[in-house]
Amino acid sequence: QEQLVESGGGLVQAGGSLRLSCAASGRTFSRYGMGWFRQAPGKEREFAATISSSGGTTFYADSVKGRFTISRDNAKNTVYLQMNNLKPEDTALYYCAATSRTSYTSARLSTYDYWGQGTQVTVSS
Repeated sequence: QEQLVESGGGLVQAGGSLRLSCAASGRTFSRYGMGWFRQAPGKEREFAATISSSGGTTFYADSVKGRFTISRDNAKNTVYLQMNNLKPEDTALYYCAATSRTSYTSARLSTYDYWGQGTQVTVSS
């Protein structure tokens, strides 16, 4: 059983940066694939980035590729999302997720068992 707690969201101007963190409480974090998803008002939750259990493989949505970087520290049970060159369209509630179904990457919402409560990112123009 994993409990996930996100932090690091906030208000930033376009072109700025934020780093989101997601702390996991379970003992099996290092075996799980992890992902970041986001949901803007009135829109469906969408994939942003994912990382394998070892951290050796990552995959990004086209909309964030080249601007966002996902990473993890298994010793700290934490996954990160570094977001650079933020745009107003990045404004959303950002969720961390963990999957016990694979140690690899996954962009599919249905793959993930555990979800955090979300952290709000607002980018002003």
